[in-house]
Amino acid sequence: MTPISRRRMLHGALAGAALVSSTQFAWPDSAAPMQRNDRIHQSVCRWCYSKISLDDLCAYSAHIGLKGVDLLPPEQYEVPHRYGLICTMGQAGGGVIAHGLNRVENHAEIEAGFRRNIPLAAKAGVPNVITFSGNRAGLSDEEGARNTILGLNRVKKIAEDHGVTICMELLNSKVNHKDYMCDHTAWGVEVMQAVNSPRVRLLYDIYHMQIMEGDLIRTIQANIQWLGHFHTGGVPGRHELNDQQEVQWDGVMRGILAANFQGYVAHEFVPAGDPYAGLLQAVNLCDV
Repeated sequence: MTPISRRRMLHGALAGAALVSSTQFAWPDSAAPMQRNDRIHQSVCRWCYSKISLDDLCAYSAHIGLKGVDLLPPEQYEVPHRYGLICTMGQAGGGVIAHGLNRVENHAEIEAGFRRNIPLAAKAGVPNVITFSGNRAGLSDEEGARNTILGLNRVKKIAEDHGVTICMELLNSKVNHKDYMCDHTAWGVEVMQAVNSPRVRLLYDIYHMQIMEGDLIRTIQANIQWLGHFHTGGVPGRHELNDQQEVQWDGVMRGILAANFQGYVAHEFVPAGDPYAGLLQAVNLCDV
Protein backbone atom coordinates (compact mmCIF):
# COMPACT_ATOMS: atom_id res chain seq x y z
CA MET A 1 0.00 0.00 0.00
CA THR A 2 1.45 3.37 -1.04
CA PRO A 3 1.83 6.33 1.35
CA ILE A 4 -0.80 8.21 -0.69
CA SER A 5 -3.38 5.45 -0.32
CA ARG A 6 -2.60 5.16 3.39
CA ARG A 7 -3.17 8.89 3.75
CA ARG A 8 -6.50 8.70 1.90
CA MET A 9 -7.52 5.79 4.09
CA LEU A 10 -6.92 7.80 7.23
CA HIS A 11 -8.67 10.86 5.84
CA GLY A 12 -11.72 8.67 5.29
CA ALA A 13 -11.59 7.29 8.81
CA LEU A 14 -11.17 10.74 10.33
CA ALA A 15 -14.28 11.94 8.53
CA GLY A 16 -16.48 9.60 10.55
CA ALA A 17 -18.22 11.51 13.34
CA ALA A 18 -18.27 8.44 15.56
CA LEU A 19 -14.49 8.24 15.53
CA VAL A 20 -13.42 11.78 16.31
CA SER A 21 -14.20 14.64 18.64
CA SER A 22 -15.65 17.95 17.52
CA THR A 23 -12.11 19.23 17.05
CA GLN A 24 -10.89 17.30 14.01
CA PHE A 25 -7.34 16.01 14.06
CA ALA A 26 -5.86 16.45 10.60
CA TRP A 27 -3.70 13.78 8.99
CA PRO A 28 -0.28 15.43 8.60
CA ASP A 29 0.51 16.97 5.22
CA SER A 30 3.66 14.91 4.88
CA ALA A 31 3.12 11.23 4.10
CA ALA A 32 6.62 10.41 5.38
CA PRO A 33 6.67 8.47 8.69
CA MET A 34 7.56 10.46 11.79
CA GLN A 35 11.05 9.81 13.10
CA ARG A 36 11.38 8.55 16.67
CA ASN A 37 14.24 8.19 19.15
CA ASP A 38 13.24 4.51 19.29
CA ARG A 39 14.75 4.00 22.72
CA ILE A 40 11.29 3.00 23.93
CA HIS A 41 9.72 0.62 21.39
CA GLN A 42 6.07 1.63 21.33
CA SER A 43 2.97 -0.14 20.06
CA VAL A 44 -0.80 0.14 20.48
CA CYS A 45 -3.51 -2.19 21.75
CA ARG A 46 -6.10 -3.06 19.16
CA TRP A 47 -9.16 -3.37 21.42
CA CYS A 48 -9.02 0.29 22.45
CA TYR A 49 -9.77 1.33 18.84
CA SER A 50 -12.60 -1.02 17.97
CA LYS A 51 -14.42 1.63 15.86
CA ILE A 52 -11.36 2.02 13.65
CA SER A 53 -10.49 -0.71 11.16
CA LEU A 54 -7.31 -2.65 11.81
CA ASP A 55 -5.87 -1.44 8.51
CA ASP A 56 -6.55 2.19 9.42
CA LEU A 57 -5.01 1.73 12.85
CA CYS A 58 -1.92 0.07 11.38
CA ALA A 59 -1.50 2.76 8.73
CA TYR A 60 -1.70 5.56 11.27
CA SER A 61 0.51 3.72 13.77
CA ALA A 62 3.20 3.26 11.11
CA HIS A 63 3.03 6.95 10.24
CA ILE A 64 3.55 8.16 13.82
CA GLY A 65 6.47 5.83 14.42
CA LEU A 66 4.99 2.88 16.28
CA LYS A 67 6.46 -0.60 15.94
CA GLY A 68 3.36 -2.75 16.15
CA VAL A 69 -0.12 -3.60 17.37
CA ASP A 70 -0.97 -5.56 20.51
CA LEU A 71 -3.57 -8.23 21.25
CA LEU A 72 -4.43 -9.52 17.82
CA PRO A 73 -5.92 -13.03 17.33
CA PRO A 74 -4.02 -15.54 15.19
CA GLU A 75 -6.02 -14.78 12.04
CA GLN A 76 -4.77 -11.17 12.20
CA TYR A 77 -1.11 -11.78 13.13
CA GLU A 78 0.04 -10.99 9.60
CA VAL A 79 -1.99 -7.81 9.02
CA PRO A 80 0.52 -5.35 10.57
CA HIS A 81 3.19 -6.61 8.14
CA ARG A 82 1.42 -4.72 5.34
CA TYR A 83 2.50 -1.50 7.06
CA GLY A 84 5.98 -2.48 8.19
CA LEU A 85 4.75 -3.37 11.69
CA ILE A 86 4.40 -6.57 13.72
CA CYS A 87 1.88 -7.93 16.18
CA THR A 88 3.76 -7.19 19.39
CA MET A 89 1.53 -9.28 21.67
CA GLY A 90 -0.77 -11.99 20.38
CA GLN A 91 -3.81 -13.73 21.71
CA ALA A 92 -3.07 -17.43 21.60
CA GLY A 93 -5.58 -19.32 23.71
CA GLY A 94 -3.94 -18.49 27.03
CA GLY A 95 -7.18 -18.37 28.98
CA VAL A 96 -9.26 -15.32 29.88
CA ILE A 97 -8.96 -12.84 32.73
CA ALA A 98 -11.34 -14.60 35.10
CA HIS A 99 -10.40 -18.17 34.17
CA GLY A 100 -6.69 -18.81 33.85
CA LEU A 101 -3.70 -20.71 35.10
CA ASN A 102 -4.51 -20.72 38.82
CA ARG A 103 -7.03 -23.54 38.28
CA VAL A 104 -5.60 -26.92 37.29
CA GLU A 105 -8.77 -27.74 35.36
CA ASN A 106 -7.91 -24.94 32.89
CA HIS A 107 -4.42 -26.19 32.08
CA ALA A 108 -5.28 -28.66 29.33
CA GLU A 109 -7.26 -26.10 27.34
CA ILE A 110 -4.54 -23.47 27.71
CA GLU A 111 -1.88 -25.97 26.65
CA ALA A 112 -3.92 -26.92 23.60
CA GLY A 113 -4.31 -23.26 22.65
CA PHE A 114 -0.62 -22.59 22.98
CA ARG A 115 0.33 -25.73 21.04
CA ARG A 116 -1.94 -24.60 18.23
CA ASN A 117 -1.13 -20.88 18.18
CA ILE A 118 2.42 -20.33 19.42
CA PRO A 119 3.85 -21.90 16.23
CA LEU A 120 1.67 -19.47 14.25
CA ALA A 121 2.96 -16.60 16.34
CA ALA A 122 6.55 -17.64 15.72
CA LYS A 123 5.94 -17.89 11.99
CA ALA A 124 4.43 -14.38 11.95
CA GLY A 125 7.23 -12.88 14.04
CA VAL A 126 4.98 -12.27 17.06
CA PRO A 127 7.38 -12.01 20.03
CA ASN A 128 4.86 -12.37 22.88
CA VAL A 129 1.55 -14.06 23.69
CA ILE A 130 -0.72 -13.26 26.62
CA THR A 131 -2.03 -15.33 29.50
CA PHE A 132 -3.76 -14.69 32.83
CA SER A 133 -3.79 -15.99 36.37
CA GLY A 134 -7.58 -16.09 36.67
CA ASN A 135 -9.70 -14.92 39.61
CA ARG A 136 -9.31 -16.18 43.16
CA ALA A 137 -12.93 -17.39 43.56
CA GLY A 138 -12.11 -18.56 47.08
CA LEU A 139 -8.66 -19.94 46.23
CA SER A 140 -5.78 -18.83 48.45
CA ASP A 141 -2.93 -16.93 46.83
CA GLU A 142 -0.55 -19.70 47.90
CA GLU A 143 -2.53 -22.47 46.22
CA GLY A 144 -3.14 -20.26 43.20
CA ALA A 145 0.59 -19.65 42.86
CA ARG A 146 1.32 -23.39 43.03
CA ASN A 147 -1.27 -24.11 40.35
CA THR A 148 -0.04 -21.27 38.13
CA ILE A 149 3.53 -22.53 38.39
CA LEU A 150 2.34 -26.02 37.40
CA GLY A 151 0.51 -24.60 34.41
CA LEU A 152 3.39 -22.46 33.19
CA ASN A 153 5.84 -25.33 33.64
CA ARG A 154 3.51 -27.41 31.49
CA VAL A 155 3.61 -24.94 28.57
CA LYS A 156 6.98 -23.20 28.86
CA LYS A 157 8.80 -25.60 26.53
CA ILE A 158 6.35 -24.78 23.76
CA ALA A 159 7.37 -21.14 24.07
CA GLU A 160 11.07 -21.96 24.43
CA ASP A 161 11.08 -24.19 21.36
CA HIS A 162 9.51 -21.47 19.20
CA GLY A 163 11.26 -18.39 20.60
CA VAL A 164 8.00 -16.77 21.76
CA THR A 165 7.50 -15.33 25.26
CA ILE A 166 4.40 -16.11 27.31
CA CYS A 167 3.45 -13.04 29.34
CA MET A 168 1.09 -13.25 32.32
CA GLU A 169 -0.64 -9.93 32.91
CA LEU A 170 -0.66 -7.99 36.16
CA LEU A 171 -4.12 -6.42 36.62
CA ASN A 172 -5.75 -4.41 39.40
CA SER A 173 -8.42 -6.08 41.54
CA LYS A 174 -9.46 -2.79 43.14
CA VAL A 175 -11.30 -1.05 40.28
CA ASN A 176 -11.47 -3.05 37.05
CA HIS A 177 -10.99 -6.76 37.72
CA LYS A 178 -12.38 -7.66 41.11
CA ASP A 179 -10.87 -10.82 42.61
CA TYR A 180 -8.11 -11.20 39.97
CA MET A 181 -5.21 -13.07 41.54
CA CYS A 182 -2.10 -11.72 39.79
CA ASP A 183 -2.72 -8.23 41.19
CA HIS A 184 0.63 -7.52 42.85
CA THR A 185 4.11 -7.58 41.38
CA ALA A 186 5.50 -9.66 44.26
CA TRP A 187 3.03 -12.50 43.62
CA GLY A 188 3.81 -12.49 39.91
CA VAL A 189 7.56 -12.40 40.47
CA GLU A 190 7.34 -15.33 42.89
CA VAL A 191 5.68 -17.34 40.12
CA MET A 192 8.24 -16.23 37.54
CA GLN A 193 11.15 -17.19 39.76
CA ALA A 194 9.72 -20.65 40.33
CA VAL A 195 9.10 -21.25 36.61
CA ASN A 196 12.50 -19.75 35.77
CA SER A 197 12.20 -19.73 31.99
CA PRO A 198 13.55 -17.05 29.65
CA ARG A 199 10.29 -17.41 27.71
CA VAL A 200 7.89 -16.78 30.61
CA ARG A 201 7.54 -13.24 31.89
CA LEU A 202 5.09 -10.75 33.38
CA LEU A 203 3.13 -8.19 31.44
CA TYR A 204 3.49 -5.16 33.70
CA ASP A 205 0.45 -2.98 33.11
CA ILE A 206 1.43 0.45 34.46
CA TYR A 207 -2.18 1.60 34.76
CA HIS A 208 -3.14 -1.39 36.88
CA MET A 209 -0.03 -1.34 39.06
CA GLN A 210 -0.34 2.38 39.75
CA ILE A 211 -3.78 1.62 41.19
CA MET A 212 -2.60 -1.36 43.25
CA GLU A 213 0.90 -0.34 44.34
CA GLY A 214 2.28 2.90 42.97
CA ASP A 215 6.07 3.10 43.43
CA LEU A 216 6.33 2.35 39.72
CA ILE A 217 9.91 3.12 38.77
CA ARG A 218 11.52 1.42 41.76
CA THR A 219 9.34 -1.66 41.35
CA ILE A 220 10.00 -1.89 37.62
CA GLN A 221 13.75 -1.54 38.02
CA ALA A 222 13.94 -4.01 40.92
CA ASN A 223 12.08 -6.67 38.91
CA ILE A 224 13.01 -5.88 35.31
CA GLN A 225 14.46 -9.34 34.66
CA TRP A 226 10.96 -10.81 35.11
CA LEU A 227 9.09 -8.22 33.02
CA GLY A 228 8.52 -8.94 29.33
CA HIS A 229 6.08 -6.25 28.20
CA PHE A 230 4.37 -3.05 29.36
CA HIS A 231 0.94 -1.48 28.91
CA THR A 232 -0.02 2.15 29.54
CA GLY A 233 -3.24 3.94 30.51
CA GLY A 234 -4.06 7.17 32.31
CA VAL A 235 -4.92 6.89 36.02
CA PRO A 236 -7.77 7.26 36.91
CA GLY A 237 -10.11 6.26 34.12
CA ARG A 238 -7.77 4.52 31.67
CA HIS A 239 -7.93 7.38 29.21
CA GLU A 240 -5.31 9.55 27.51
CA LEU A 241 -1.84 10.13 28.93
CA ASN A 242 -2.39 13.80 29.67
CA ASP A 243 -2.51 16.37 32.47
CA GLN A 244 -5.83 15.01 33.74
CA GLN A 245 -4.20 11.93 35.28
CA GLU A 246 -1.55 11.19 37.87
CA VAL A 247 1.30 9.23 36.25
CA GLN A 248 4.36 11.12 35.04
CA TRP A 249 4.79 9.08 31.90
CA ASP A 250 8.06 10.52 30.64
CA GLY A 251 9.60 9.78 34.03
CA VAL A 252 8.35 6.19 34.02
CA MET A 253 9.68 5.71 30.48
CA ARG A 254 13.09 7.01 31.54
CA GLY A 255 13.00 4.52 34.41
CA ILE A 256 12.27 1.69 31.97
CA LEU A 257 15.00 2.95 29.67
CA ALA A 258 17.51 3.05 32.53
CA ALA A 259 16.70 -0.60 33.26
CA ASN A 260 17.83 -1.47 29.70
CA PHE A 261 14.46 -2.92 28.75
CA GLN A 262 14.47 -4.06 25.10
CA GLY A 263 10.84 -5.10 24.65
CA TYR A 264 7.67 -3.17 23.86
CA VAL A 265 5.51 -0.60 25.61
CA ALA A 266 1.96 -0.80 24.23
CA HIS A 267 -0.58 1.99 24.71
CA GLU A 268 -3.75 0.53 26.18
CA PHE A 269 -6.02 3.45 26.98
CA VAL A 270 -9.57 4.11 25.83
CA PRO A 271 -9.64 7.50 24.08
CA ALA A 272 -12.07 9.99 25.60
CA GLY A 273 -11.48 12.42 22.72
CA ASP A 274 -10.02 12.26 19.23
CA PRO A 275 -8.44 8.79 19.09
CA TYR A 276 -5.70 9.75 16.64
CA ALA A 277 -4.70 12.89 18.51
CA GLY A 278 -4.68 11.01 21.82
CA LEU A 279 -2.47 8.26 20.48
CA LEU A 280 -0.03 10.74 18.96
CA GLN A 281 0.11 12.65 22.24
CA ALA A 282 0.96 9.43 24.12
CA VAL A 283 3.63 8.40 21.64
CA ASN A 284 5.25 11.85 21.79
CA LEU A 285 5.22 11.83 25.61
CA CYS A 286 6.81 8.38 25.85
CA ASP A 287 9.44 8.98 23.15
CA VAL A 288 12.19 9.82 25.65
